[in-house]
Amino acid sequence: MLALGHAILSMREVSGLEVQTSVADDGITAEVVLHEDVRLNRPLHLCFGVLHAEGMQRITMRIHLKKHASAQIVAHCVFPEARKVQHIMNAMIELEAGAEMRYAETHFHGPYGGIEVLPKAMVRLGDRARYSADFTLLEGRVGALGLDYEVTAGAESIAELSARIFGHGRDVIALREKVVLNGENARGLIKTRIALEGEASAEVTGITEGNAAGARGHVDCTEVVRDKAIAKAVPIVHVTHPLAKVTHEAAIGSVDKKQLETLMAHGLSPEEAVDMIVKGILR
Repeated sequence: MLALGHAILSMREVSGLEVQTSVADDGITAEVVLHEDVRLNRPLHLCFGVLHAEGMQRITMRIHLKKHASAQIVAHCVFPEARKVQHIMNAMIELEAGAEMRYAETHFHGPYGGIEVLPKAMVRLGDRARYSADFTLLEGRVGALGLDYEVTAGAESIAELSARIFGHGRDVIALREKVVLNGENARGLIKTRIALEGEASAEVTGITEGNAAGARGHVDCTEVVRDKAIAKAVPIVHVTHPLAKVTHEAAIGSVDKKQLETLMAHGLSPEEAVDMIVKGILR
């Protein structure tokens, strides 16, 4: 599906997949249902964006994968000229027992930083379901980003949330990612990698709850800062069952001095060495 602003420009049918859309002045609504036991061999491609300097895009999406269904969704969000643009995404995702979904969202922004991106997702996983989501914003100015994802996981399900973001100028980044492990032997991982330069700022809140026997969760946040950038990490771990375990680690600061010296010893300038280290962290 290709949507620019509040206009759907193209959409293709896929066997076993039901897609219903509606378009209004205030946004696009899409309902996606993948039937039981249907496993898509090719990724579903979504493309959203605003090509003009000013505009607003609001997407409401409901995704439902029935028992043992499987899909990979690749989304590209393009805002090359954004000076006064708002992109709002609200997603409700449900995976029934044994279903699998991989979601990768990549943003391409212009150099101006005049964009506000507000993606929100509420995800519910049935028993033995698997869900992974990767958010990437490395090209262009971030602008203002407010990401809010929450996953509730059933027994023996797996939830993985990852984000890779590079902030410049006066970009403002706020992430809130939460995994609630309600089922026995559920697994959860929140992994965040952020690089900041100029006067950019980031606040990352990673929350994991272990509420059942055998539940295992981990929060992993790394933020690298340069110039006058400001970074903050708030890992929250909460356990309500004696047989659950949740861990966290956070690292914030400049690039590693030993890595920097090693690269400079191989002929790189300080700037080139820092760039290479940052690229490695965000890879």
